[in-house]
Amino acid sequence: MTVDAARVREMALALPEASEAPHVDRRAFRTPRKIFATLGPGGRNLNLMFDPDLRDFYCEQEPDAFAPVPGGWGRMGATRCDLTLVDEATLASALQAAHRLAAPKPKQRRGG
Repeated sequence: MTVDAARVREMALALPEASEAPHVDRRAFRTPRKIFATLGPGGRNLNLMFDPDLRDFYCEQEPDAFAPVPGGWGRMGATRCDLTLVDEATLASALQAAHRLAAPKPKQRRGG
């Protein structure tokens, strides 16, 4: 059931316009707009930048694998995923959801 760090990286970077960069002691995966996930040192956990509704959904569906990040980030929706307890399909869904939230907003067309 474990998803290793190399597979997480591959999955995250396969998403549209995703890139990777260092972020404090973690590896950040981002769109041109913002970070959608950070991989912890040692590759055992992944923080997903959800909104509170997505945080609650994943924590309720898979309480062993997902938990709010402690403190203010968790209150805003950031969610820790234990990569030793999550299956790949659930992780793919979670990464896609976080990526959608971080995707660039479509440009408004100007009427005329």
